[in-house]
Amino acid sequence: MTFDKVVDLVKIIIDVLLVWLVLYYVLKSLSKNVKMVLLFKGIIFILILKILSDIFNLVTIGFLLDYVIEWGILALIVIFQPEIRNVLEQLGRSQLLGRHKVLTVDERERIVYEIVSAMDSLRKTRTGALIIIERDNSLNDYIQKAKKIYADISSDLLMSIFFPNNPLHDGGVIIQGDKITCARAVFPTSENSKVIKKLGTRHRAALGIAEITDCISLIVSEETGRLSMAIGGELHYNLTPDEIKVMLLEELSPKKSIIIEEEEEKSDEQVK
Repeated sequence: MTFDKVVDLVKIIIDVLLVWLVLYYVLKSLSKNVKMVLLFKGIIFILILKILSDIFNLVTIGFLLDYVIEWGILALIVIFQPEIRNVLEQLGRSQLLGRHKVLTVDERERIVYEIVSAMDSLRKTRTGALIIIERDNSLNDYIQKAKKIYADISSDLLMSIFFPNNPLHDGGVIIQGDKITCARAVFPTSENSKVIKKLGTRHRAALGIAEITDCISLIVSEETGRLSMAIGGELHYNLTPDEIKVMLLEELSPKKSIIIEEEEEKSDEQVK
């Protein structure tokens, strides 16, 4: 094999990998957006209908579908412009190299302890709170518009931020790594029709940011004192402090690769 053929082969491999990478992130973004999922299903249905009309020579329906396909793309871009923008923004927020800081076991346990302690105290006094923990998707767009803090995480500080007379208590706080980066952050509210109507703006904002990023949203209800967590576009309502602790420790744990897990399993078998 000549050098030119090797270069051409490498180009083809890179080309295919880039296409799959784009498809992966687009489909991953689509799965968290209800409207875009419905749009995607509608497009698939129209394409299937077009194929059937060509196979069975259905002239009338085929003629109409030709116009739908020809002008439908432009119409979809106009109608679903906000949803398309959200998908592109999410792709831009993705940090391909992972979190900006990998927490050690001790740091992770300390941070979870401080957060859960603060939430438990706020629950008892029915003080509303919204705590957002950044993961792989960057939240810098929301941090830029909020009040910068950049302080060590502590239950006392979180409780003081959400104290009703504190000017920073409105909105939410954002945590990056082991630091509270900002307060008074404002997030988009969820438009999911399945969300219970009795839930307030704080819960909808927590779910809204969890739908478009991979962050962890923690909520303390001001009306009932109940604790909730929004993650992956789903709202886990009325959790106990222990349940919050277990879920946080699991979600904040570094993800092991399949290769490492397989090597560990093989080593365990050899020991046995």
